[in-house]
Amino acid sequence: MGKDKLRKFAALHEYPNVVEPTTAEAMSDNRYPLKGNWSKEMFGNNKPIILELGCGKGEYTVGLARKYKDYNFIGVDIKGNRIWRGATTCLEEKIENAGFLRTKVDFIDKFFDKGEVAEIWLTFSDPQPRRPRKRLTSPLFVERYRKILQPGGIINIKTDSDLLFEYTLEQIEEHNYDLKLKSWDVYGELLKDTTPDITYKMGIRTYYESKWLEMDIKTKYAQFGIGV
Repeated sequence: MGKDKLRKFAALHEYPNVVEPTTAEAMSDNRYPLKGNWSKEMFGNNKPIILELGCGKGEYTVGLARKYKDYNFIGVDIKGNRIWRGATTCLEEKIENAGFLRTKVDFIDKFFDKGEVAEIWLTFSDPQPRRPRKRLTSPLFVERYRKILQPGGIINIKTDSDLLFEYTLEQIEEHNYDLKLKSWDVYGELLKDTTPDITYKMGIRTYYESKWLEMDIKTKYAQFGIGV
């Protein structure tokens, strides 16, 4: 492991805006101490929580937190060297309504309580071409989201992958989810006729999205409810 990664891992242990459960805690039958108490314990308030799952460097977590002060944002990723960037930015800019949870998305319902989450963002998730069950919009994961979303809670997916987007739309139709918005071309289509709120959210570009756009790979987006 490189020295830079080791430095970042060491820093995360000291960051007040990062929570790093152990594997044993993730696998335990015991109730995780922060479950049901994230807003109060991490942010000192009772504002609604929005998650970015597979957040990478946390571009969406940070970007949304800058704009929407009435919500608390938590980026979730297992790669500590990635979330270091987002967590560091929050500390540098004194962004107090954003934090990070270092764990696998597979364990998300272990850490959040029923109805504790208002909204979920899936930003440029791995399309898992050979393992459809591992896609973050598969029934396996949607059932985990169902356990933590509040009534009326929504899921947003933003992706460069045609495979993942087609699969997600198929799942929405098959399971009769409530499709609220979709676009096969965010910047060429969606932003031409939409609200300033959506325009801002779509305008947050991740590192990888910028690379794909330079290669003329279009960004896709869908927003849907799962009938919680």
